[in-house]
Amino acid sequence: MNRRPTLLAAIALTATAALTLSACGSDDSSKDKDNDKIAGADTGKEKSASPSAPASAAGRPKIELPSDLHYTFEWKKTGDVDRDAVLSDGEQFIKATDQAIANQDPLDPAYRYYAEGELAASTQKYVQRFVDHKARTTGTYRFYEESVTVRDDGSATLSYCEDQGQAYNKYVKTEKVDKTPVTKNSYIFYNTVLKKNKAGVWVTQDMLSERASSKCQP
Repeated sequence: MNRRPTLLAAIALTATAALTLSACGSDDSSKDKDNDKIAGADTGKEKSASPSAPASAAGRPKIELPSDLHYTFEWKKTGDVDRDAVLSDGEQFIKATDQAIANQDPLDPAYRYYAEGELAASTQKYVQRFVDHKARTTGTYRFYEESVTVRDDGSATLSYCEDQGQAYNKYVKTEKVDKTPVTKNSYIFYNTVLKKNKAGVWVTQDMLSERASSKCQP
C-alpha cells in the first residue's frame, strides 16, 4: 500500500464521477487493493486534542483526527460569503472522510453530513477498504490551486490540487509506516460538484480526479 488513496476513481459514483483509491506513488496500473492506501486508526488513539472543526449551533459534527495526520490548505479566502462557504465545507468533507478512516467506521456521521447520494455511498465503500486492511493514513497532505464557482441554481464547483508527497499508509496493529518515494503520481487534480442543502451546508455530490495531472505538478 502506498500513501493516501484519496477519493478518486476506484468506485463509480455517477456516469462521470468516481472515488479513487489508487496510491499516489504508484503507476495507474498498480491500483489493486494491496497497493491502495487503506484504513482506520485505533479508535481513541492518537487523537488531536482539539477538533479541526468544532460543532456549531447548526449541529455540524465535530471532526477529530489522529495527531500524526496533518493538512496544509493553501486555499485563499475570496471575500464572497458563498464561495468561502464552499471552500470551508469542501475542506470539512475531506477531513470528515479521514476521520471515518481513523475511526474505522464506514458509517461515520461526519462525512455523511458533508456528502450525499452516490458519493456518500461510494465513500462508505472507500472507508470500508481501509477497515478491511486495518491501516490508515498518516503524514501531511497539501491542498492548493483551488478554483470555486457558485451558480445561480444553488450548486457550485470546486477544483483543487492535492500533494500526497509527504503522506503515507500506517498499519494499525504494527504501526508500520509505508514510506514511498515522491513521483508525478503524488499530485492529483480534483473537480467536485456541491449543492447547498436546506441547512445551508454545501454538500459534495460528485467528484472527478486526475492523478499525475499536469495542472498540479511542481
